[in-house]
Amino acid sequence: MKEWISQPGDRFEVPLGRFVIDVVRDGLLIEVQTGSIAAMGRKLDRLLEDHRIRIVHPLAATRWLEQPGKKRRRSPKKNTLWNVFDQLVSIPTLLDHPNLELLVVMVEETEVRSGSDMVRRGRRGRVIDRRLERVIDSHLFASQDDLVAMIPAGLPQPWTTADLATHAKIRRDMAQKFAYVLRTACLVEEVERTKAGIQYRSIP
Repeated sequence: MKEWISQPGDRFEVPLGRFVIDVVRDGLLIEVQTGSIAAMGRKLDRLLEDHRIRIVHPLAATRWLEQPGKKRRRSPKKNTLWNVFDQLVSIPTLLDHPNLELLVVMVEETEVRSGSDMVRRGRRGRVIDRRLERVIDSHLFASQDDLVAMIPAGLPQPWTTADLATHAKIRRDMAQKFAYVLRTACLVEEVERTKAGIQYRSIP
Protein backbone atom coordinates (compact mmCIF):
# COMPACT_ATOMS: atom_id res chain seq x y z
CA MET A 1 0.00 0.00 0.00
CA LYS A 2 2.88 2.37 0.78
CA GLU A 3 4.39 1.63 -2.62
CA TRP A 4 1.06 2.37 -4.34
CA ILE A 5 0.64 5.78 -2.70
CA SER A 6 4.31 6.78 -3.03
CA GLN A 7 5.55 9.60 -5.24
CA PRO A 8 9.11 10.71 -6.12
CA GLY A 9 10.71 12.48 -3.18
CA ASP A 10 8.61 10.76 -0.51
CA ARG A 11 10.34 9.69 2.69
CA PHE A 12 9.35 6.50 4.48
CA GLU A 13 9.27 5.51 8.16
CA VAL A 14 10.19 8.99 9.34
CA PRO A 15 10.58 9.56 13.13
CA LEU A 16 8.52 12.50 14.42
CA GLY A 17 8.70 12.98 18.16
CA ARG A 18 7.48 9.79 19.80
CA PHE A 19 5.92 8.51 16.57
CA VAL A 20 7.05 7.04 13.25
CA ILE A 21 5.23 8.29 10.15
CA ASP A 22 4.66 5.89 7.25
CA VAL A 23 5.17 8.46 4.47
CA VAL A 24 6.15 12.14 4.57
CA ARG A 25 5.54 14.32 1.50
CA ASP A 26 6.07 18.10 1.42
CA GLY A 27 4.59 18.67 4.88
CA LEU A 28 1.88 16.02 4.45
CA LEU A 29 2.00 13.07 6.85
CA ILE A 30 0.50 9.90 5.33
CA GLU A 31 -0.50 7.00 7.56
CA VAL A 32 -1.65 3.64 6.16
CA GLN A 33 -4.17 2.17 8.60
CA THR A 34 -5.43 -1.33 7.80
CA GLY A 35 -6.99 -1.83 11.23
CA SER A 36 -9.18 0.36 13.41
CA ILE A 37 -8.95 4.06 12.59
CA ALA A 38 -10.04 4.84 16.14
CA ALA A 39 -6.77 3.27 17.34
CA MET A 40 -4.96 6.27 15.84
CA GLY A 41 -6.55 8.65 18.34
CA ARG A 42 -3.43 9.32 20.38
CA LYS A 43 -1.28 10.04 17.32
CA LEU A 44 -3.92 12.31 15.81
CA ASP A 45 -4.39 14.22 19.08
CA ARG A 46 -0.66 14.95 19.25
CA LEU A 47 0.03 15.80 15.61
CA LEU A 48 -3.07 17.28 14.00
CA GLU A 49 -2.73 20.82 15.31
CA ASP A 50 0.63 21.32 13.61
CA HIS A 51 0.57 18.89 10.68
CA ARG A 52 -1.60 17.92 7.73
CA ILE A 53 -2.44 14.22 7.94
CA ARG A 54 -3.92 11.85 5.38
CA ILE A 55 -5.15 8.48 6.61
CA VAL A 56 -5.10 5.78 3.93
CA HIS A 57 -7.58 3.05 4.77
CA PRO A 58 -7.80 0.02 2.42
CA LEU A 59 -11.03 -1.98 2.19
CA ALA A 60 -11.16 -5.37 0.50
CA ALA A 61 -13.78 -5.30 -2.25
CA THR A 62 -12.49 -8.74 -3.24
CA ARG A 63 -10.63 -11.11 -0.93
CA TRP A 64 -8.99 -14.42 -1.80
CA LEU A 65 -8.29 -16.99 0.92
CA GLU A 66 -5.19 -19.18 0.90
CA GLN A 67 -4.44 -21.98 3.34
CA PRO A 68 -2.03 -24.93 3.07
CA GLY A 69 -3.77 -28.08 1.85
CA LYS A 70 -6.82 -26.18 0.62
CA LYS A 71 -7.80 -24.76 -2.74
CA ARG A 72 -7.51 -20.99 -3.10
CA ARG A 73 -11.00 -19.56 -2.94
CA ARG A 74 -12.82 -16.25 -3.02
CA SER A 75 -14.29 -15.01 0.24
CA PRO A 76 -18.05 -14.36 0.13
CA LYS A 77 -17.52 -11.16 2.13
CA LYS A 78 -17.28 -8.01 0.03
CA ASN A 79 -16.74 -4.44 1.15
CA THR A 80 -17.99 -1.30 -0.54
CA LEU A 81 -17.19 2.34 0.16
CA TRP A 82 -20.10 2.37 2.61
CA ASN A 83 -18.19 0.00 4.90
CA VAL A 84 -15.99 2.91 5.97
CA PHE A 85 -18.86 3.85 8.28
CA ASP A 86 -18.14 0.70 10.28
CA GLN A 87 -15.06 2.69 11.32
CA LEU A 88 -16.50 6.19 11.44
CA VAL A 89 -19.25 5.34 13.95
CA SER A 90 -16.49 5.22 16.58
CA ILE A 91 -15.11 8.62 15.53
CA PRO A 92 -18.04 10.39 13.82
CA THR A 93 -16.49 13.87 13.98
CA LEU A 94 -13.14 12.72 12.56
CA LEU A 95 -13.36 14.88 9.44
CA ASP A 96 -14.27 18.12 11.16
CA HIS A 97 -10.57 19.01 11.51
CA PRO A 98 -9.17 21.07 8.60
CA ASN A 99 -5.79 19.29 8.78
CA LEU A 100 -7.21 15.79 8.33
CA GLU A 101 -8.37 13.83 5.31
CA LEU A 102 -9.25 10.19 4.73
CA LEU A 103 -8.42 8.23 1.57
CA VAL A 104 -10.44 5.02 1.30
CA VAL A 105 -8.85 2.57 -1.15
CA MET A 106 -10.87 -0.32 -2.52
CA VAL A 107 -8.56 -3.27 -3.15
CA GLU A 108 -8.33 -6.89 -4.16
CA GLU A 109 -6.26 -8.80 -1.62
CA THR A 110 -5.17 -12.32 -0.70
CA GLU A 111 -5.41 -13.37 2.93
CA VAL A 112 -3.00 -16.15 3.89
CA ARG A 113 -3.91 -18.29 6.89
CA SER A 114 -1.94 -20.84 8.89
CA GLY A 115 -2.11 -24.57 8.10
CA SER A 116 -5.05 -26.82 8.86
CA ASP A 117 -3.20 -28.37 11.79
CA MET A 118 -3.81 -25.12 13.65
CA VAL A 119 -7.56 -25.31 13.12
CA ARG A 120 -9.73 -26.65 15.95
CA ARG A 121 -13.49 -27.02 16.22
CA GLY A 122 -14.07 -25.75 12.71
CA ARG A 123 -12.14 -22.51 13.17
CA ARG A 124 -9.99 -21.24 10.35
CA GLY A 125 -6.27 -20.78 10.90
CA ARG A 126 -4.92 -17.44 12.03
CA VAL A 127 -4.04 -14.79 9.46
CA ILE A 128 -0.29 -14.77 8.84
CA ASP A 129 -0.09 -12.49 5.80
CA ARG A 130 -2.07 -10.22 3.50
CA ARG A 131 -1.05 -9.44 -0.06
CA LEU A 132 -2.27 -6.53 -2.11
CA GLU A 133 -3.22 -7.87 -5.55
CA ARG A 134 -4.49 -4.64 -7.12
CA VAL A 135 -6.16 -1.33 -6.37
CA ILE A 136 -9.69 -1.12 -7.74
CA ASP A 137 -10.71 2.42 -6.83
CA SER A 138 -10.19 5.15 -4.24
CA HIS A 139 -12.28 7.90 -2.67
CA LEU A 140 -10.96 10.95 -0.82
CA PHE A 141 -12.86 12.46 2.10
CA ALA A 142 -11.17 15.87 2.41
CA SER A 143 -13.86 17.42 4.63
CA GLN A 144 -17.32 16.83 6.04
CA ASP A 145 -18.76 18.11 2.75
CA ASP A 146 -17.64 14.82 1.21
CA LEU A 147 -19.81 12.97 3.73
CA VAL A 148 -22.82 15.09 2.79
CA ALA A 149 -22.11 14.36 -0.89
CA MET A 150 -22.83 10.67 -0.22
CA ILE A 151 -26.46 11.42 0.63
CA PRO A 152 -28.32 10.08 -2.43
CA ALA A 153 -30.42 12.38 -4.55
CA GLY A 154 -34.19 12.03 -4.43
CA LEU A 155 -34.54 11.43 -0.70
CA PRO A 156 -37.87 12.62 0.69
CA GLN A 157 -37.70 15.43 3.23
CA PRO A 158 -37.63 14.49 6.02
CA TRP A 159 -36.21 10.98 5.51
CA THR A 160 -35.67 7.80 7.51
CA THR A 161 -32.85 5.28 7.36
CA ALA A 162 -35.25 3.00 5.46
CA ASP A 163 -35.54 5.71 2.78
CA LEU A 164 -31.77 6.11 2.79
CA ALA A 165 -31.19 2.37 2.43
CA THR A 166 -33.58 2.20 -0.51
CA HIS A 167 -32.14 5.17 -2.40
CA ALA A 168 -28.49 4.28 -1.73
CA LYS A 169 -29.12 0.55 -2.32
CA ILE A 170 -27.44 -0.45 0.93
CA ARG A 171 -28.45 -2.49 3.97
CA ARG A 172 -30.57 -0.81 6.63
CA ASP A 173 -27.90 -1.26 9.31
CA MET A 174 -25.35 0.53 7.11
CA ALA A 175 -27.82 3.36 6.52
CA GLN A 176 -28.25 3.65 10.29
CA LYS A 177 -24.48 3.97 10.78
CA PHE A 178 -24.27 6.63 8.06
CA ALA A 179 -27.16 8.58 9.61
CA TYR A 180 -25.52 8.36 13.04
CA VAL A 181 -22.27 9.83 11.70
CA LEU A 182 -24.14 12.63 9.91
CA ARG A 183 -26.21 13.49 12.98
CA THR A 184 -23.29 13.39 15.42
CA ALA A 185 -21.25 15.58 13.08
CA CYS A 186 -24.19 18.04 12.97
CA LEU A 187 -24.65 17.53 9.23
CA VAL A 188 -28.30 16.47 9.58
CA GLU A 189 -30.80 17.02 12.35
CA GLU A 190 -33.39 14.77 13.94
CA VAL A 191 -36.93 15.97 13.20
CA GLU A 192 -39.05 13.47 15.10
CA ARG A 193 -39.37 9.83 16.08
CA THR A 194 -42.19 7.85 14.48
CA LYS A 195 -43.18 4.20 14.15
CA ALA A 196 -41.38 4.21 10.79
CA GLY A 197 -38.18 5.30 12.51
CA ILE A 198 -36.29 8.50 13.24
CA GLN A 199 -36.88 11.20 10.65
CA TYR A 200 -33.91 13.33 9.59
CA ARG A 201 -33.51 16.58 7.68
CA SER A 202 -30.38 18.01 6.11
CA ILE A 203 -28.94 21.13 7.72
CA PRO A 204 -28.32 23.89 5.12
